Parts: sequence; structure tokens; C-alpha cells
Amino acid sequence: MAVPSWLERLRAAGKTALVQDGKRKIHYLFEDGKEMAEEYDIKTGQLISRKWREKNTLGGTGKWQVEVGEPTSPLLGALESELITESSSNPIFMRKDTLSSFQWRIRNLPYPKEVYSVSVEEEQRCCVIRTTNKKYYKKFSIPDLDRYHLPLDAAALSFTHANNTLIITYQKPKEILAAEEQLQKELKNIKAANSGDGDCKTQ
Repeated sequence: MAVPSWLERLRAAGKTALVQDGKRKIHYLFEDGKEMAEEYDIKTGQLISRKWREKNTLGGTGKWQVEVGEPTSPLLGALESELITESSSNPIFMRKDTLSSFQWRIRNLPYPKEVYSVSVEEEQRCCVIRTTNKKYYKKFSIPDLDRYHLPLDAAALSFTHANNTLIITYQKPKEILAAEEQLQKELKNIKAANSGDGDCKTQ
């Protein structure tokens, strides 16, 4: 069974914890130099964000790539607010999980629910969103299933539409739920740095 392999990688990684603003922030440094930063809600254990960073071809530090949570903008301050104003009508794709499911939200999709179809492409190991009016098309993978070498299950996939937002839900397999529960217990045992300490490199 391949499930322990990803858990073993997490256990073997160098980890730093920081508790701040009601969140437990964990920074992982893997043997291959990749970094992963996660934030969990302390009360619920809910994953709030996950991002990855790896060294670029010149050996320097690359940019953080968001896997779960709000997409980050490279621009700050007034420039950022201008950018958001200009692109406010474009669909915004983001992942926001719950304790029992992986969940994606695509904002700024005003079409009624019957326009959308969401399917699983087993061979390509991805999910596909299509619209009958040809206004939106997107393929996306579920990295968690890849890391645990688990198949995609069409029966686990569902979607709904409300407030111009398409919400896609994929129920987590029991293997991932068990692994996440185990990991949460281990993460709580990491001695956390004090709030404001700069050990946890999540920025």
C-alpha cells in the first residue's frame, strides 16, 4: 500500500511551527530542497492555506505557488487595488477545503447551474469543468490524490452554484481522512515558536 509514502516524506521533512492569529503555521523543508507552508485553524484543525516553493534553475529561491487558499497577488498597496478593479469580472479559481472534502470555488460565473458540467477524466487524472454556452472551460488536478496514489472517483464529485460562484466538492477518500487525522496529531506535538517569532518562513 502506497499511502504511507507521502506521510513518511512529511515526517522526514524539517518542520518549524508558529502559532499566530488563531492559526498554526507549519513550514516544511524537504530533502530535495522544496518547501511547503501550511496554515491550520487552531480550533477546528481546518486547512486554511497550502503553498509550495522550490529553488529556481540558478539555485535561488522561487516564488510561492498557492495550492489551497486565496491566490496571492505580486502587487501591493494602491497598485493591487487598481488591478483588482480592472479584473473584477474575470473568473477567479481557488481551492478552499473543508475537513471532509476538497473544495474549489470559481467566482464571477453568472450562468445558471444547468449550464455547467463537471466530470472526472481518469486517464488524465484531472477534473474538467465545461459549460454548454462555451463561456468557461477548465481542467484541474487534485494533487492530494496524486501524492497518495489514489484513483479519482466520479461518485465523490459534486457541484452547486450560488451568488455567481460555482462550488465544486470532492469527498476525501477514507485513506486521506485517516492520514490527515494522524498528521494533525503529530503536528500538535511540534514545539511552536512564539507569536511574532520569525522562524516560520510562510511569507
